[in-house]
Amino acid sequence: MGLSVYEEYETARAVFQEADATLGFPLSKLCFEGPADELTRTVNVQPALVATSIACLVAAREALSSKLPSPAFLAGHSLGEYTALVAAEALSLADTLKLVRERGRLMYEAGIKAPGSMMAVIAFDYPPLQEVCDQAGVQISNINAPGQLVISGAIDKLERAAALARERGARKLIPLNVSGAFHSTLMEPVIEEFGRVLDSVVFQSPRVPIVSNVTALPLTNGDELRDELLAQLRRCIQWQASVEYMTAHGITTYYEIGPGTVLGGLIKRISPHAQIINISEAEDIAALNQPTPST
Repeated sequence: MGLSVYEEYETARAVFQEADATLGFPLSKLCFEGPADELTRTVNVQPALVATSIACLVAAREALSSKLPSPAFLAGHSLGEYTALVAAEALSLADTLKLVRERGRLMYEAGIKAPGSMMAVIAFDYPPLQEVCDQAGVQISNINAPGQLVISGAIDKLERAAALARERGARKLIPLNVSGAFHSTLMEPVIEEFGRVLDSVVFQSPRVPIVSNVTALPLTNGDELRDELLAQLRRCIQWQASVEYMTAHGITTYYEIGPGTVLGGLIKRISPHAQIINISEAEDIAALNQPTPST
């Protein structure tokens, strides 16, 4: 993860070097070499994803220069909101890496204090799923796209919710491999401590509006950001509404920067005519840097 941009671009190497120095251990080696079970631990994967995403961003800026347009909005899904804050210059990379390392640790601890998990519910509508959640005592934790919802809660209650959803016609329920019931009230045991962690950093006003995970409205003031990051830990991620907001305000092209293409797929389901450009490897940047054919 991130190796191709590290090898190709000096700015990307600087990001991984800063991450290693900030965290006091070779995060870059974990990204590039694994082992996968260590990389995917909540406490490691969160700073790894932020570092890799920012490395992709700075590499794209280095290589593409004026070809990379200035964004009208920035947005990130859950952890990705932290990457958006760095991109918007609202938080430094070093502060963000420390924050998400602690966030990962506390989210894992919350999963021990209040055990739970998450489950994706595919091709099932929001209103009946909300009724199921109310009956079973779980919560909708992600509204990702039409027909792509996620629920969170205690494991026995998730099993009850799955049974109720199947009774109502849900055909595809996918348990997620996570260490807790993220974006739900089961995160409450660590909210106070995470609030103190957030108080340790200084938030600047973002240079580009960030569309909130919680409200799907733009955040433009540094004072709003702490409350946003605290709220999104225990509240539903409104990704579909966020994309709908940006689309309604004239956005037709989305750049997905960082590992994977999941968000691009969700955006196409929400806004079918949108153009999606993914930058996750050096080859993606190279392809965008090719001369435009003359007509």
